[in-house]
Amino acid sequence: MVDINKKEKIIHAAVQVFQEKGIEKTKISDIVKLAGIAQGTFYLYFPSKLSVMPAIAEVMVEKIMVEVKNEVDDNASISIQLSQIVNAIFRVTKDYREVLALIYAGLSTDDNLKKWETIYDAFYSWMSEFLTTAKLNGKIRSSVQPERTSKLMIAFIEAAAEQIYLYDAVNDEEEKMQKMELMMFLEHALGIQK
Repeated sequence: MVDINKKEKIIHAAVQVFQEKGIEKTKISDIVKLAGIAQGTFYLYFPSKLSVMPAIAEVMVEKIMVEVKNEVDDNASISIQLSQIVNAIFRVTKDYREVLALIYAGLSTDDNLKKWETIYDAFYSWMSEFLTTAKLNGKIRSSVQPERTSKLMIAFIEAAAEQIYLYDAVNDEEEKMQKMELMMFLEHALGIQK
């Protein structure tokens, strides 16, 4: 039987070691030492150090989903709900910017990039349901295709947050302006009437 705690220890240790040493310089021995497990145990879960990246990405997507679900007020207007989704994604991106940068670097160096869509399936599904409900309630334009739009929205919101926190210097005014422009774009794209 596989011990989930050991897998979680490996994932958390990998994040820490990747952050400290970088992906290239990290050795599996560094990860297992920090995790407090035998090297053979690592290979029960992951065939290589880069194969840990999708598991780290899964943890981050779960964090984003938890934040979004906790943030969104079901009784609020669609504009406020969108703002809550944007705020949650921006907050997680800001709080975990180093981890996200590692994930992108790690996923792009291996065949793991193909797993990206699967990692996001639950989030896409949630967003699709959110859009379907809004569409059925006449809150967004009737021509919105929830499944396709959910992927575009998540990608667009994350890209806007990453532009602020991963590529640019973090600046409160720039963050505020980015969110405002993003909200205007989303409201227009979804056909939200104020």
